[in-house]
Amino acid sequence: MITYALFGNPNTGKTSLFNQLTGSYQTVGNWAGVTVEKKIGKLKGNQGELIDLPGIYTLNPLSEDETVAMNFLLQESFEGAVNIVDASHLEKNLRLTVQLLEFGRPLVIGLNMIDVARRRGIHIDVVKLGKELGAPVIPIIARSGQGLDQLQTSLAQLSDKSNRALKLNYGDAVEQAIENIEANIPDDTHNRRWLALQFLEGNPIVEKYLSEKVSLDDLNSFKQQAEKLLNGRSLYQHIQTVRHQYVQDVIRNTVQQGDTAHKIPLSELLDHVFTHRIFGIPIFLGLMFLIFQFTFDWLGTPLSDALDTFFAGPLTGWLEGLLGAMDTTVFIHRLIIDGIVAGVGGVLVFVPQIFILFFFISMIEDSGYMARVALLMDRMMEKIGLNGKAFIPMIIGFGCNVPAVMATRSIEQPKERLITMLLSPLMSCSARLPVYALFAGAFFAENQGIVVLSLYVLGIVLAFALAKLLSSTILRNEGSFFVVELPPYHAPQVRSLIRSTWEKGKGFIKKAGTIIFAGTVFIWLLSYSGPTGMDVSIDESFLAVAGQWIAPLLAPIGFGTWEAGVALMTGALAKEVIISTMNIIYFVPDVDTLKGVIMASFTSLQAYSFMAFVLLYMPCIATVAVIRKESHSLKWTLFSLVYGLVLAYLVSLVIYQVGQLLGF
Repeated sequence: MITYALFGNPNTGKTSLFNQLTGSYQTVGNWAGVTVEKKIGKLKGNQGELIDLPGIYTLNPLSEDETVAMNFLLQESFEGAVNIVDASHLEKNLRLTVQLLEFGRPLVIGLNMIDVARRRGIHIDVVKLGKELGAPVIPIIARSGQGLDQLQTSLAQLSDKSNRALKLNYGDAVEQAIENIEANIPDDTHNRRWLALQFLEGNPIVEKYLSEKVSLDDLNSFKQQAEKLLNGRSLYQHIQTVRHQYVQDVIRNTVQQGDTAHKIPLSELLDHVFTHRIFGIPIFLGLMFLIFQFTFDWLGTPLSDALDTFFAGPLTGWLEGLLGAMDTTVFIHRLIIDGIVAGVGGVLVFVPQIFILFFFISMIEDSGYMARVALLMDRMMEKIGLNGKAFIPMIIGFGCNVPAVMATRSIEQPKERLITMLLSPLMSCSARLPVYALFAGAFFAENQGIVVLSLYVLGIVLAFALAKLLSSTILRNEGSFFVVELPPYHAPQVRSLIRSTWEKGKGFIKKAGTIIFAGTVFIWLLSYSGPTGMDVSIDESFLAVAGQWIAPLLAPIGFGTWEAGVALMTGALAKEVIISTMNIIYFVPDVDTLKGVIMASFTSLQAYSFMAFVLLYMPCIATVAVIRKESHSLKWTLFSLVYGLVLAYLVSLVIYQVGQLLGF
């Protein structure tokens, strides 16, 4: 099968193009760091497969996601490539294009956001641009699909003779070094001139690649000779200057700036408000407050109540009738009704609230506001040893901590990446949302949105405090730098919002049908059996025995009952299982009844302490596995578990003990 690769800068619409060309769906966000590893899809019409690579600015990698693209060029086989370019920022985007043209593989250039460029008075002679670059250039609008048929036709017509490798003249000193290095590289290797250039630039991936084939001593001597002839100027600077001059010449010959090009774009006008030094963060917090009001008070709770009524009434009644007609045993009847329906159904009733939250998060992503949030937070995060880019994985963590940990690949500094990875689980993921919704609805019915928002803010504040501690002690950072793309604002597309919301939310439903289902059955069996046999009282069950061991430890933080202890223990598997466990332990038919039971078992202070503990105490099993994979360290994985438990206990202890002293 013919394989094509998709390259481009962040925020150029690369993933949108991938979805349009393959008919598949990958996460689309109008901000950097959406694609953190390569994704593969089949082109429509069975014309081959397309590989979506992380957004990069250069082939000389600064971060792990950029390393993915570079390793692909060196290690994988592909017949052609698509380079998506933002027409409204042509000069910046063509820097990567030049390096891809020098690589020499057949290339089609997708000139995206041509509509944005026209609105800004930028007029591009597409035919002439193609001739200048020596590759076909197709104007497209990836979000709407305009021009993609022509792009796919050009892609199908690519061959080894479609375009030759671009050869710029880098001057006598560099050209001599290139020639000498080429002579030392085996003939069966990739484009040797391109490898020589990347080596002279100091590309660490290429250096490692060549070290496995030739001795680097001779290559380094050629490099040093060239640098001497440049009179103290670095090879990297010299090569970049030559490429920049070439790009400038191409733009001069193919681009015309109209009168509107000098007007201030709407995005810049909006940025005066949304990224304001004083009002920017209050605006962000106000926006989050409105989102939580919609999620919990204005829209989400009525929908969840309606779904709860359906599970407790018509669905349970229909199942009981069916089981009665089948003359099932008491064990099977109780397993299905008291175990599966109560446990899994008790989690599924919160699906409306989760989908509403994901809908608003998708709006923030697709509009371009997410990148502005990173910029806003950079000033604050610089003081704690990180930069604004680290805030992006944290925001992703509001959906799920697993992709949040993976998104740290876009952070350039290894120690900053590790700190962000360790702290991302402090962000309130959707799995914690049912617990918040249950307890906030029971104890803080008039202020659910504010209470839940306070937990999200608590997670962020504690993450910042720990980042400061780690970055100034055991993970002292090197110098940091912050590069983030500020894309133009877009009105989110309805189709994109629906797909994005579904893709985020379906994971929650899938988990309910797998992990939560299996966990619910196991928990019910433990509640049904005990040391004395089967069908025992819940207080004599294996669950109660296990919970009684941990209950005394939880007493100082406000909830020293075996029921709370067991719920927290099972929540280590997945936070939603806490709700399933409580439904089974308290033997309730619906969420309203469960609220009544926990109101009799907790005070409002104990409830808030419990929610804070759930926020902090440990990542779910899936997140732990990803931390292990991404950190390549068992030590730091264990650290993430231990510090979470200690932090959760200390914070809940302060909340409960201080709250008691204040009379709550």
